[in-house]
Amino acid sequence: MTGQPEITQRDLRTRSKEIMDAVQSGQAFTVTRDGHRIGELVPLRHRRRFVPRGEFAAMSRAAPDVSLDAFRSDQDATTQQEPDDPYAR
Repeated sequence: MTGQPEITQRDLRTRSKEIMDAVQSGQAFTVTRDGHRIGELVPLRHRRRFVPRGEFAAMSRAAPDVSLDAFRSDQDATTQQEPDDPYAR
């Protein structure tokens, strides 16, 4: 059992505005064809555009310390590598 209402392909076609309005408001549906489940119609998750200051501060306090010397060493090692020639044999 999926825990969400089942709708037929025909219902989706004939009641599309009503069903899409429900999806937009957070409702999910299982779509069936000939009595068999063929897919799910679910609302998209909304991504946050920003992280609240307090949450960012809490995450920053828990972040590991970064060694500036190790960081610079890693950068130097990366920039000193020779690029691979895809045509070299």
